[in-house]
Amino acid sequence: MRAAVITEPGGPEVLQIQELPDPAYGAEEVLVTIKASALNRLDLLQRRGRYPIPPGVRGDLPGVEMAGVIEAVGERVQGWKVGDRVMALLIGMGHAEKIAVHERMLMPIPVNLSFAEAASIPEVFLTAYDALMLQSDLALGQSVLIHAVGSGVGTAAVQLAHAQSNFTFGTTSSAEKIAQAKELGLDVGINYNTEDFAEVIAKHTDGKGVNVILDLVGAPYWEQNSRSIALKGQMITVGAMGGNTLEKMNIGFGAGRRAGVRGTSLRSRPFEEKAILVQLFNDRIVPLFERGIVKAVVDKVYAFDDISAAHEQMEANTNFGKIVLEMSK
Repeated sequence: MRAAVITEPGGPEVLQIQELPDPAYGAEEVLVTIKASALNRLDLLQRRGRYPIPPGVRGDLPGVEMAGVIEAVGERVQGWKVGDRVMALLIGMGHAEKIAVHERMLMPIPVNLSFAEAASIPEVFLTAYDALMLQSDLALGQSVLIHAVGSGVGTAAVQLAHAQSNFTFGTTSSAEKIAQAKELGLDVGINYNTEDFAEVIAKHTDGKGVNVILDLVGAPYWEQNSRSIALKGQMITVGAMGGNTLEKMNIGFGAGRRAGVRGTSLRSRPFEEKAILVQLFNDRIVPLFERGIVKAVVDKVYAFDDISAAHEQMEANTNFGKIVLEMSK
């Protein structure tokens, strides 16, 4: 099979498409022919040697989500067969033409979705669903602030929140991205280049703040987040695109409002936790795609051989939604 290989830590130019042996698969695994995969910020960090790699995963093979067709099944696999269209969250090695996946990590691709659309779902929608609905317990009708609302996780989060009648605020870099996010259900868009989001939220909530903050930016937003949280609110961090380190830190974040702060990550979790999450997602969220209530948001599809260009676009932060790699038609 062909796979994208990180030849050494560095920029997009260190990625090479190489021939590697087809992966072996176990009794409870399936072998999938990958039709499309998608990029995530952690792929950029991994390429630069700045992301911890889980045990048993090759650090030179990026890619944590894919969509494809089952080519072969292990002897103990139940419920899946050769020819099934599937998507999956992976621990790595997904930017390749084939992958072995445990059956409990598989999700069916709704008939109304292409492979490119399906490949853009697992990482960001599972992250957003887990962070908002499970970790933060965002209730019906509550308010939520979604940072980087034009990112993959952001576009997923705003749709899931809108689907359960939450009032949504979102920060992004341009009026164009705000307009695109409003088409997905965003109520109030905030251009972080021209507005203080804490002041906007205070104005719209009479100073009460939002119930949940989904933060993908990190350190630069700490102080404004502390002014934006509601009584007994929750902030959950799933990324730190702006950095992890604060020169001066107010350790009393939300103390007067008895607010909580927590972090979350999917890749480092034990298999059993991720398998349970996938099953919940299959039961509760996949049907929303089938009914058109939520949708995959694809910014651009690149041919697999153009993976370096895809990385360059993500680093430039010009995308709205997902950047997808297409292995074959």
